[in-house]
Amino acid sequence: MKDLKFEQKRSLSRLEAADQLTALAAALREGGEAELDFGSGTLSLRIPDDLHSEMEIEIGNGEIELEIEFKWPTARKRAAPAPAAPGAAAAATRKRTPAKPGRGDTGKAVKRAAAKK
Repeated sequence: MKDLKFEQKRSLSRLEAADQLTALAAALREGGEAELDFGSGTLSLRIPDDLHSEMEIEIGNGEIELEIEFKWPTARKRAAPAPAAPGAAAAATRKRTPAKPGRGDTGKAVKRAAAKK
C-alpha cells in the first residue's frame, strides 16, 4: 500500500508544460522543502541532495510518450560518523615506549633486584 499517491491528467499547452517543468527544475535545484503548484492544489515535498532518475521514451501508434521519473527515500539519511582527527591513526599505531624514570627514581631498585639473582 502506498503512503500517498497524487495523479493528475489533463491537457496542457506547450507553455503550460514548460512552466510545470520549470517549477519542478527550480524545486530540484533548490532542494530541501519544495512546494509544487498543480492547479488544484499545492504539494509540499522534501527533496534530498541525491536521487534516482529514469527517463523513458516510447514511440508507437502515432504517439510519443515521454516519462521522467525521480525517486528518493522518504526517510532522511543519518549523518555519517565524524572522521577521526588528523594524526589520530598515526598516534594509535605508534609503539608505546616505557615512561622515562622520574627524578626520584634512579633505577637502583631494578639494579638491586638483578644483583640478587
